[in-house]
Amino acid sequence: MAKECDHFSQENKVSPNTKNCQECEQEHLPVVALRMCLTCGHVGCCDSSIGKHATKHFEETGHPVMQAVPEKIWKWCYIHEEYY
Repeated sequence: MAKECDHFSQENKVSPNTKNCQECEQEHLPVVALRMCLTCGHVGCCDSSIGKHATKHFEETGHPVMQAVPEKIWKWCYIHEEYY
């Protein structure tokens, strides 16, 4: 049995920095869905969106876990490629 990703328990309780994906607003791109970084609160668009800004945020910062917002029904660890 695989060990559960320990990044899920390490994340702080943060609030979103913005209501929408700021990068998409600046670039005038449509957004499919939003994801929030659980390390710093950055809100970025999902990988189904043109900008893929949530993933770009991980690639630039190394912050490992994001959560679907606003519903907060699941989390994703980029490092272990695992849902919680």
